[in-house]
Amino acid sequence: MDKYFVYIISNSNNTTLYTWVTNDIVRRIYEHKNKLIDWFSKEYNITKLIYYEIYDDIETAINREKKIKKWKREWKDELIDKTNINRNDLYYEILE
Repeated sequence: MDKYFVYIISNSNNTTLYTWVTNDIVRRIYEHKNKLIDWFSKEYNITKLIYYEIYDDIETAINREKKIKKWKREWKDELIDKTNINRNDLYYEILE
């Protein structure tokens, strides 16, 4: 069964947040970390996975991503703080 991920990544100072959806979170975060994505993440050095959710349905994942993108920064911070208050890079956890 396919899995879809809504994720939030940030820069090392946690000053910029980027929300997106993917069906392969390991590959996608690798691309961010290695500057293989030419636009936003490369320009703002967005490389740290700080939050993600897993869905079985792509439409649900896309709707969630769109909803989070519309949120105020404060709401996004509260969401992240529920599971990752220290803003650790979760990429290495998902590799295990």
